[in-house]
Amino acid sequence: MSKKLVVVCLFNFLIAALMGLALRYSFLNSININYRFLMHAHSHVAMLGWVYLMLYVCIVHYFVPEKKPIFNRLFWLTQFAVVGMMISFPLQGYAAISISFSTLHIFCSYYFVYLIWKYHKAESIITSYLLKASLIFMLLSTLGVWCLGPAVSMLGQASAFYQIAIQFFLHFQFNGWFILAVIALFFHVLNVEDSIQFRLFFKLLILSIILTLALPVYWFAPHIALLWINGLGVLIQLVTLLLFLNLIKPNQVLLLNHHSKLTIYMYSFAVFCFVLKIGLQLLSLIPDVSEVAYQHRNFIIGFIHLTMLGVISGFLFGFLLQSKIVTINRWMYLGVFLFFLGFLLTELLIIIQGSMFYFGKGIITNYYLFLFLSSIFLPLGIILIIINILKTKKA
Repeated sequence: MSKKLVVVCLFNFLIAALMGLALRYSFLNSININYRFLMHAHSHVAMLGWVYLMLYVCIVHYFVPEKKPIFNRLFWLTQFAVVGMMISFPLQGYAAISISFSTLHIFCSYYFVYLIWKYHKAESIITSYLLKASLIFMLLSTLGVWCLGPAVSMLGQASAFYQIAIQFFLHFQFNGWFILAVIALFFHVLNVEDSIQFRLFFKLLILSIILTLALPVYWFAPHIALLWINGLGVLIQLVTLLLFLNLIKPNQVLLLNHHSKLTIYMYSFAVFCFVLKIGLQLLSLIPDVSEVAYQHRNFIIGFIHLTMLGVISGFLFGFLLQSKIVTINRWMYLGVFLFFLGFLLTELLIIIQGSMFYFGKGIITNYYLFLFLSSIFLPLGIILIIINILKTKKA
């Protein structure tokens, strides 16, 4: 795994974390930056600069035996697009320059799909299935982006069409492309073998991803049928979770015998967050809960961060920790500990405050101060991880 490319991904993550810290500080004092513009920058850099590019590095590392120069050049072109969004979004939000860089990133992702499809050589058919499905969902998600222009010109940004297009993109990015990709990598690490159980897991997982799109669509185009479709998708998703746990259970010995304790802790934490994510989605079977989730922004932010930081980043850190570019020492432990301490504290504060809003109990005393202070641990943890990698000599 390339140290240079991983450091770039982590640097993007650090910038996204610092932007998130600034967003939380803005509730305490003015930062003279448009909040909405900075929020767009934060989300784009986190998704496309950290998760997308780190998956890029991991997929090429594990599944492309012949590292052709085009992969390196495409990485840097994609990083150029990320830097462009990093600078332009805080200054102008969605405008000509930021949209141009976003469009460049999309075309880079299309070429990445073509290259992986052509050059990947998975050792197992199951990782090939999962990898190809993740790439298809990535392509599918971009249809939502292409619909934004027509939606604004015809109906405006307040329209249901515009909002559904955004939810379409986010749903298939997070639940399709990101989740399937980390599962493909995790199954590769565990050497999970093909079986009837896996085939069932794979088919049900794809079906559940498609069906659960119904809930975010329901928020902007309410219809009882959408709740039933989402309910079916959530129940199927529960079955896939049970199959997932059964598939990884026989291979836990391999994980315990060949990896450090910190790596094992990280994978265990990511799996726990994955279980928690699906458990929370089960609550959407209750109609009132699905309404509350949309009306109270804290719950949506908490769920997105659970998926982004707990599940996806948890697995990505696991892949990173088992590579030869890190040294498992007390500073690495401290870096990982600080990052996930910040994640846990902020999640607890957001969910508790959301619950208090729901029950009409007002706001926690010094809530925004506590949220800001807890968020400081996130960039601190990332900085220590970057320093560890930079100081690790190449094996």
